[in-house]
Amino acid sequence: MHAIVLKKCLCLNNLSNIFILTPSESWFKTISKNIKLAKNAGFCYGVKRAVETTIKLKKENPNKKISVLGELIHNSHVISELESSGIKTINSLPDKGEGICIIRSHGESNVVFKQVQDKGYELVDLTCFDVKKVQNRAIELARNGFLVIILGKFEHPEVMAIRANAQEYATNSQNVYVAQTIDKLKLIEDRIKSSSKVGVVLQTTQTKEYLYEIIDYLIDKCKILNVSNTICPSTTLRQEEAKKLAQESDLMVVVGSKKSANTTHLAQLLQDITQTIHIEDENELDNYKEIIVKSQNIGITAGASTPDNIIQEVINKLERTV
Repeated sequence: MHAIVLKKCLCLNNLSNIFILTPSESWFKTISKNIKLAKNAGFCYGVKRAVETTIKLKKENPNKKISVLGELIHNSHVISELESSGIKTINSLPDKGEGICIIRSHGESNVVFKQVQDKGYELVDLTCFDVKKVQNRAIELARNGFLVIILGKFEHPEVMAIRANAQEYATNSQNVYVAQTIDKLKLIEDRIKSSSKVGVVLQTTQTKEYLYEIIDYLIDKCKILNVSNTICPSTTLRQEEAKKLAQESDLMVVVGSKKSANTTHLAQLLQDITQTIHIEDENELDNYKEIIVKSQNIGITAGASTPDNIIQEVINKLERTV
């Protein structure tokens, strides 16, 4: 995470969570003469840790109930596999808990942590380390009297948790605001201008392009602007690799859940470079057969919640189609 303090000028403190890929680097894997897979496609380390730890917990505790508060990751195939092995997804806490309750990689507020324990569950926290850093930074800004702006999707569980944690330490809950677009920021422009200091953090799956766009908008409207680049390194690397691969491709195939923030951001980025389709699994390729057949060079990438077997099934079907 990189902090930036801005006071009527742009003073960046290591904003560049940015990866420059040179031609000599192996940033893709050639599948066939016209199909290439981005090197960092699929599970990120936070998702991998969450899935592997959850499966391990069940194996070590076969007779104990294992519940996950909310979907462990945004991938229906993985959730179905977990359910079939006895790992239950719950969307709310019952009056009385039993067994282990897992906090997913998106995190939760301290209030929810206490509720889980008060219900009688054994709590296991699998919040991604990068998400935890964003929470801690938002808390720090709130404690120090900043108007805290969280750049991200309001209803996304990661953003909801960041917001809840910051509000717990803010002097006023209204001093923590979520903005998905500049238009949302314009709604509180008067508050931004009247605030003595404004602090910004980002949902870990946002793009650096959006961050720079927000800085450009805010810089002349704040007395003091403190921006923390909390986009996780895995997200940035995945985006940079995919953009480079897109420049050499007639078609980019992005594999992952439509509910996954990092996957949808990835698809949106690539649409500005080349023809791009976003699919959840190989079955959706049938909808794009004509496009696929006409494409000379196809690039494949996948979101952080997409398992390897789903990616491989997409590759296999593409090889049969082209």
